Amino acid sequence: MADRVLVIGSGGREHALAWKLAQSPHVKHVFVAPGNAGTADNGKISNSAVSVSNHAALAQFCRDQEIRLVVVGPEVPLAAGIVDDLTAAGVRCFGPTAKAAQLESSKSFTKAFLDRHEIPTARWKSFTDPKAACSFINSANFPALVVKASGLAAGKGVIVASNKEEACKAVTEIMQDKTFGTAGETVVVEELLEGEEVSCLCFTDGITIAPMPPAQDHKRLMDGDEGPNTGGMGAYSPAPQISKDLLQKIRDTILQKTVDGMRKEGVPYFGVLYAGLMLTKDGPKVLEFNCRFGDPECQVILPLLKSDLYEVMQAVINKKLSSSMPVWFEDSAAVTVVMASEGYPGTYPKGLEITGLSKAKQLGLEVFHAGTSLTDGKVVTSGGRVLTVTAIKEDLMTALQEANKGVAAIHFKGAIYRKDIGYRAIAFLRQSRGLTYKNSGVDIAAGNALVQKIKPLAAATSRSGCNAELGGFAGLFDLKAAGYEDPILVSGTDGVGTKLKIAQVCKRHDTIGQDLVAMCVNDILAQGAEPLFFLDYFACGKLDVEVAQGVIAGIAEACKKAGCALLGGETAEMPGMYPPGEYDLAGFAVGAVERGQMLPQLERIADGDVVIGVASSGVHSNGYSLVRKIVEKSSFDFSSPVGVSGDQTLGDLLLTPTKIYSKTLLPVLRSGHVKAYAHITGGGLLENIPRVLPESFGVVLDALTWKIPEIFCWLHKEGNLSEEEMTRTFNCGIGAVLVVQKELAQQVLKDIQRHEAAWLIGKVVSLQKGSAHVKVHNMLRALQANRSLSVHSHIQGKIQLNKVKVAVLISGTGTNLEALINSTKKPTSFAQIVIVVSNKAGVEGLRKAERAGIPTRVIDHKLYESRTEFDSAVDKVLEEFSVELICLAGFMRILSGPFVKKWEGKILNIHPSLLPSFKGANAHKLVLQAGVRVTGCTVHFVAEEVDAGAIIFQEAVPVKIGDTVETLSERVKEAEHRAFPAALQLVASGAVQVGEAGKIYWK
Repeated sequence: MADRVLVIGSGGREHALAWKLAQSPHVKHVFVAPGNAGTADNGKISNSAVSVSNHAALAQFCRDQEIRLVVVGPEVPLAAGIVDDLTAAGVRCFGPTAKAAQLESSKSFTKAFLDRHEIPTARWKSFTDPKAACSFINSANFPALVVKASGLAAGKGVIVASNKEEACKAVTEIMQDKTFGTAGETVVVEELLEGEEVSCLCFTDGITIAPMPPAQDHKRLMDGDEGPNTGGMGAYSPAPQISKDLLQKIRDTILQKTVDGMRKEGVPYFGVLYAGLMLTKDGPKVLEFNCRFGDPECQVILPLLKSDLYEVMQAVINKKLSSSMPVWFEDSAAVTVVMASEGYPGTYPKGLEITGLSKAKQLGLEVFHAGTSLTDGKVVTSGGRVLTVTAIKEDLMTALQEANKGVAAIHFKGAIYRKDIGYRAIAFLRQSRGLTYKNSGVDIAAGNALVQKIKPLAAATSRSGCNAELGGFAGLFDLKAAGYEDPILVSGTDGVGTKLKIAQVCKRHDTIGQDLVAMCVNDILAQGAEPLFFLDYFACGKLDVEVAQGVIAGIAEACKKAGCALLGGETAEMPGMYPPGEYDLAGFAVGAVERGQMLPQLERIADGDVVIGVASSGVHSNGYSLVRKIVEKSSFDFSSPVGVSGDQTLGDLLLTPTKIYSKTLLPVLRSGHVKAYAHITGGGLLENIPRVLPESFGVVLDALTWKIPEIFCWLHKEGNLSEEEMTRTFNCGIGAVLVVQKELAQQVLKDIQRHEAAWLIGKVVSLQKGSAHVKVHNMLRALQANRSLSVHSHIQGKIQLNKVKVAVLISGTGTNLEALINSTKKPTSFAQIVIVVSNKAGVEGLRKAERAGIPTRVIDHKLYESRTEFDSAVDKVLEEFSVELICLAGFMRILSGPFVKKWEGKILNIHPSLLPSFKGANAHKLVLQAGVRVTGCTVHFVAEEVDAGAIIFQEAVPVKIGDTVETLSERVKEAEHRAFPAALQLVASGAVQVGEAGKIYWK
């Protein structure tokens, strides 16, 4: 059930609050008291004449109207205890109590509080005697040139003097002439700080703080910061002068310490805390606190809020902010320009008609009213600051340009406004600043954080001879301490190959580390060596600490299984070398074997020796380029459920980690009964066994003697692979082979079978000239014999019965439509295309749909007067076909806001770049102009802002030297044909969905 909300106030801030609250599905109606012309009968928003100063009458109004939340905009009602009185009357209210609001209502209280809690601020002193204040100004050992009225003065009670004489004059005006009334009974004289002034706001529930994007206000009336002080002539957000590191410092040393300090003093602070800061050479220092949103800062901060404001405010009141942290739009900037009355901040006329408001709206801008009212149906001026024009764009320059266009479209006599809002930020961005290593894409701090996370993982692999402590230049191993007398060192190195690609697509990084360790330690077993220590190499374009930690945790766990220490490694962050989300792995194992126990013992191998095969766990880590090609051409994908219960995906099955044989086979190899051991790795059965045999010998194997895992049967059938291709590429169920004397074969087999599945699979034979070193009999029969099992077992995709109904909207050839049709025809698809809609008749995409037996409709946009009417016609067709999801496949119309809102989280679009980079219609051209080496495609949910919705799936495409828009476009299209179906499957299956504030959730 939706709720009613009351916003207290009449300015641009309150209009922005009402506008944002009205967007919540939890809100049925927003009353604004007293409000202005912008909040009068505006959709879900209307004004109320209820008295905001009579708190008892206000509480009764809230009960009568069933108001579930009161949001207080300005500072005066807060200082007057509106929150205390309404809360006592049982009305939920967002904002601090009167006592907590002293942070704004009493500057002398605030300065003393800052000193008590060691929060950085300017040096100061408060006075009730003007003579004492002037004496302090003249004698202070710092420039005491800032004079503040201690009480509330509508944001104007601060005078920054240029010399001591001006400062003393300000004291006289405030204290004796009563320029600011009773607010100036006490004055605070402060040190003049030098630096950049910024505003940092946060939500807080008294414990947790949630910082907002930093903003900067412009107090002076005219361009270039000339003219008198005002309540604010414009603002922008975010402020680029504040880096992420600096914002974290402000959060920790100012915002959090303030909230903690208020709580410790028994005055918990709830609501919005606004810190006006000066960025000095000694770090950020507090100039002032406000106990509410700033005006006009509110008008640039709230448009950047992705979350539901109503939900955030309720979380603050419920003291559950930590579990409902607000999410903000990234890669966006907002600028607001204030239009003021002629004569402001002094006396000004009222009742002047305002025109052009609809023109500004048509430009896509938000106009927040302040000093406006309605007279005879016309909007007229009624205050000093009349309205603010806000633009939200991808960068500050564009936002300022658009806001200025809106201001130029709006007219009232004598209007005053600035044209340079954000000029400091623009100058800052244009500065030629020294580059840092982080600017180049290498984050040393992230690398250091990773080391700290993996140190305990490595330490847990310590063994005799090594303590596995990371951090030194090199690792040490003591062979004597490990018990060796006359050792030979044995080393091996390997990677994981394109199995990594499947891990990255499936976002499974926990098993791939075992593959890396197994490939290396299984290799050195061929010399009879015990693995002693392991080194890893992790390379990426941008370090994701969480992903890297998962991979290295898997490596450490595998080292424990292998009995070797993780002695060290290298993490290489190399911008431009790898596409986003991709990484590569390599490993290096060192082992030892006593001189007399080395393998293979070639001189002992004889005709008639027996070959023992040890079971693999599956494909292990070789042949994955072929595996991926087979899956791509099959009716399955990596997310396809397999098995009778469907509780495992094909991706999970293929990511089954490589077996580690060192601990189980090493005792057998050391027994003296084994003549040779071969690891069945790249090259399969055909190429690995000969590596441990004399030139004059080969082996004959019988594939009917061991169990071939069904994954190989499926690969053979789906890929239509020959027997030779199978045995030259894959291990076919045999991860290792041992050569033993015939008389000892049964005993060795029993020893192995205590730990591993194993079989007698063949024998050693003398080679005839020109004969193959390895012959595998009955492979085809064995694969076909096991294939029948797969019908009801592992490799049988679970056919989806209740498919999600999908509509595809097109405007042309529909190349992505064809890919979507092919993918949804697969029995494992969770989606079914039930209708294809085009805004153009006779296009090829319609014919493709008709050939596939899919109904089509043409809705010509030219027949409708507005986007909304056209979208309404489309919506009726979607309802007719009970559509649940929409895919935009080359649909060349921008959808209206109401349509997007109705279908939020249900519309998928594909863009030919790696968003958020290179938005818009000319992505390939922009990519080539920028000179980047990697682009790609992005499937995302559709939001009201173009190319700004939550990202579902991305596929990277390298940019080649000499690429043109045409050649690059063709390769990106190929990626699109894979990415769009994959994303649709993720959404249709419920694996991906949009949650609160447009955030992606993975199940």
